[in-house]
Amino acid sequence: MSVHWPIIKACLRRPLGVACVDETGIYKRLQMLVAAMNLAEDLDRVSTTRTVGVMLPSSAAFPIAALAGWISGRTVVPLNFLLKPEELQYVIDDCKPDTVITATAMLDYLGYRPQRVRLMEMNKLTLKRVPDWRLPATAADEDLAVLLYTSGTSGKPKGVMLSHGNLSANIEQCRVHVGFDSREVLFGVLPQFHSFGLTVLTLLPLTIGCKVVYAPRFVPQRIVRLFREHRPTAMIAIPSMYNALLHVKDAEAADFASLKYAVSGGEPLPGAVTDGFFERFGVRIAEGYGLTETTPVTNWCRPHEYQRGSVGPALPGVVEKIVDLESGRELGVNADGEVRIKGPNLMQGYFNQPELSKAALDEQGFLRTGDIGRIDDRGHLHITGRLKDMLIIGGENVFPREIEEVLNAHPDVKDSGVVGRSDPMRGEVPLAFIELKEGVSFNRQSVLDHCRGRLAGYKVPCELVVMPELPRGPTGKVLRRALRTQAAPTIT
Repeated sequence: MSVHWPIIKACLRRPLGVACVDETGIYKRLQMLVAAMNLAEDLDRVSTTRTVGVMLPSSAAFPIAALAGWISGRTVVPLNFLLKPEELQYVIDDCKPDTVITATAMLDYLGYRPQRVRLMEMNKLTLKRVPDWRLPATAADEDLAVLLYTSGTSGKPKGVMLSHGNLSANIEQCRVHVGFDSREVLFGVLPQFHSFGLTVLTLLPLTIGCKVVYAPRFVPQRIVRLFREHRPTAMIAIPSMYNALLHVKDAEAADFASLKYAVSGGEPLPGAVTDGFFERFGVRIAEGYGLTETTPVTNWCRPHEYQRGSVGPALPGVVEKIVDLESGRELGVNADGEVRIKGPNLMQGYFNQPELSKAALDEQGFLRTGDIGRIDDRGHLHITGRLKDMLIIGGENVFPREIEEVLNAHPDVKDSGVVGRSDPMRGEVPLAFIELKEGVSFNRQSVLDHCRGRLAGYKVPCELVVMPELPRGPTGKVLRRALRTQAAPTIT
């Protein structure tokens, strides 16, 4: 099924209903459809390639541009404008669009202009005119809808190929699993070039016909004001965003009283954050899980089935198994191993990388996620670590998440990141980078005593490095790969 046809139908069913609210105003469904039809016409006049780039902040402009791409029969490539110039140019050169849909403010923010493409600045186009009649393009399930480039944790960014069938399946899986309908109000703060921001916070609300409120930047005080004004019922964010909201001094429980679904994904949710949010605001944050390669959502813990540390059961149609790290043998209940996933939302592969695409799947067609986890007797998945992040200390497997959980529970620590450092005696030892809460003085002994009281001796960090700010990715996730390359300026 074409992913855009249900969106078009939703716009026609309730043309005067509010679809999106962003910093520029309120957008009704008919307005968005008219703008997308006009943009598709403009795109057809200037573009001849199968792919089209979209480089826009989280806003109503992004879904308009994506719809225009699909209406004109193209594959949409959401561009991560937070990449370094050479990385962004690599992505453009790899998928070869001749046109990128953007805005003048976006180009000003970048401070440079991508090369070898035509830049269509939406703010300079007339998108409110009555569009010429055209029948939007249709697509088969297997036709490519988007190319989502990963951040390139190793080597160059990879283009994850997601079909119309992949996107349609994941939208329906989320809708059925959670029971969303047109009465919900979603809050969108994740970037729309991110898989969660694209599927859950853009395509899902447009398909089911509910309102979504977009914030182009995560400014905690501004987010609280938007909550007071729009009373969203659902928020999907990452742990560091919830943690930042905890530090807004004038925020009150009443500000978040409308929330029925507070979902955390993208990285493990520290217990200190979920406890703090519940104690201060009365909102229980539940976890979800997924990868770009799975469109992305595979697991979603609904409010009534909250379980600490669980990312919930698999969505309808998703099949998961846990396999032994060495033998690949499928394991039973409550055994830790690599998480592998299969379902209608599983990607078509990596763009122009057939060997890498083949290696990503096992013999039964399950995606090798690289995440370590277990499935409990309720069928809930628990993510316990990342295979590539695993430390081997004196022959024992240790996952940074466990140490970070303990560090983040210290009253002076705002956030932390743990990596391994080579050691001639034990193979590796844990090295901790910490970001302190505002206004506190660092007490090394206090933090170490806190760890020693809660961790086995070999898991206690060998050193603590205080940083003014931890390195983060586009969604705010702490980048361990950046920590590994950092020479600590001060070992305390």
